[in-house]
Amino acid sequence: MMTGEKFGPFARGAKNDAYAQYFIGQSYLNMLTTSGVVTANVTFEPGCRNNWHIHHKGGQILLVTAGRGYYQEWGKEPQELHPGDVVNIAPEVKHWHGAAPDSWFAHIAIEVPADGAKNEWCEPVGDEEYSKLA
Repeated sequence: MMTGEKFGPFARGAKNDAYAQYFIGQSYLNMLTTSGVVTANVTFEPGCRNNWHIHHKGGQILLVTAGRGYYQEWGKEPQELHPGDVVNIAPEVKHWHGAAPDSWFAHIAIEVPADGAKNEWCEPVGDEEYSKLA
């Protein structure tokens, strides 16, 4: 896929180099809005996932647009995600999301605005844990 190509309704964007240290595998980022409500199209190559992380204060909303992926909250079972799924992530919930091992995956990530909102990046989702996904 080329940078401007679409996977789902939005252009894939450029390699997500700014946040690469918080991902296992290759992701791509297309910022749709950068002021007010920050919104991004995030595309994951097969097997790519972000580290466990926490959105302090504001939370996050994911709108799945293409492919097959997963979302998991700390201490809970992973949820398989498909186009049309919506994940409302409350503030202070440790979680991760990313592609299935055999599928590209894309979602719109909406940062819920709040005073003092920030992200805390935690440990990677280990290969042993991830390999249990179907």
